[in-house]
Amino acid sequence: MSGSGALHRFDQQPDHGEDVLVGTFRFWFVGERWEWSDEVAAMHGYAPGSVVPTSALVLSHKHPDDRLHVQELLDRALHNGEPFSNTHRVIDTAGAVHQVVVVADRMVDESGAVVGTAGHYIDLTDTFDETRKSVLSDELPGVVAARAVIEQAKGALMMVYKINADQAFRILQWRSQQTNTKLRDLAAELVEGFSEMPAPPASLRNAFDHLLLTVHERAGKRG
Repeated sequence: MSGSGALHRFDQQPDHGEDVLVGTFRFWFVGERWEWSDEVAAMHGYAPGSVVPTSALVLSHKHPDDRLHVQELLDRALHNGEPFSNTHRVIDTAGAVHQVVVVADRMVDESGAVVGTAGHYIDLTDTFDETRKSVLSDELPGVVAARAVIEQAKGALMMVYKINADQAFRILQWRSQQTNTKLRDLAAELVEGFSEMPAPPASLRNAFDHLLLTVHERAGKRG
């Protein structure tokens, strides 16, 4: 799966753009087999193809304050077939700390049985500077009128992933650009879908991950 999680431009201005690192991973429950893209390897400090990821290796790079929580999530994934979705800190081989959001969904086989979890690592370590906060009006004509719904979508991301407003906006931009869906349309569908999600707190995170990764399909049907 090397190279499948390419860098996605979050700023459409080529002379002033800022990149965010997004990588992909797969985790098969049987045998606890991992695959990760070159970008996820880089987040952990490894050159492409230099190491085979394992559960032990993945856990060894978690911040000490986050490691137990991530271990519990892995255990739930293995025992209950839940996606490996979370927000935590990764410490790379050089000792640098990366703030990452893992957005994942279930992997199923041809019979529909859950066999693993797959998704994206999003490195949100770098925060926007003040000039990046004007990206809405600068890049997307007419989106100012839709700012309210975009702010609501950001709020949902902030609540579920425990991230700040700039990081939430970067995730919205990532999904908008990767799926070629207008930001305001994506945000509107995300907010509507969020209101339709089940109330029990235990199911909120997994349901929201699925919504985030498929909301472009809803927007496309209405377009």
